[in-house]
Amino acid sequence: MKEVKFEGKIKLRKDDQVEVIAGKDKGKTGKILKVDRTKGRVLVQGLNMVKKARKAKKQDEKSGIIEIESAVHVSNIMIICRKCGPTRIGYKLVNESKTRICRKCGEAL
Repeated sequence: MKEVKFEGKIKLRKDDQVEVIAGKDKGKTGKILKVDRTKGRVLVQGLNMVKKARKAKKQDEKSGIIEIESAVHVSNIMIICRKCGPTRIGYKLVNESKTRICRKCGEAL
């Protein structure tokens, strides 16, 4: 399978609260656990759950079918502002440092 490299810029970070805007989990919210910038995907806690067959590695481990989170494409999620809900991210220079702001209300994220 050909490896696809993501060309856009990912403005999301680990521990951001996000909402899914498209797909089977549309409307659900969660916290970002991992960001894969090369593939353009993020792992969100408790969302996009898939079943996976797992083999016991040690004798005391249990094998069977488990449910784990699968990565979601960044185009299918939006960050949540505390004031106005799902929003886009903007940038503002404050004291020579670049900070992320909400595009709707202008509050720092």
